[in-house]
Amino acid sequence: MKMILKRCVWVVAVAVGIGIGGGAVQAVGAPFFQDHEQDYSKSKTYQQGMREGRDDQAHKRDNRKKKRFKKDEDQKAYESGYQKGRGN
Repeated sequence: MKMILKRCVWVVAVAVGIGIGGGAVQAVGAPFFQDHEQDYSKSKTYQQGMREGRDDQAHKRDNRKKKRFKKDEDQKAYESGYQKGRGN
């Protein structure tokens, strides 16, 4: 009986330790994995996306032109502007 009780206490202690440790790792790592919404509003590609999004919304078009930009930041700015222009 004592052996079973010791095992149960050990299992509970390990589970609590993992829970506390996992929570601490998650709390520390959280700032690194959050989506940071950048302000692209002054970007030319953002403005282009905004114009095209508004135009598609006004003409009830669902399919936008697939724009490809060399830089990832330009692509993100365009997509953000397009979504904003569409009203999403």
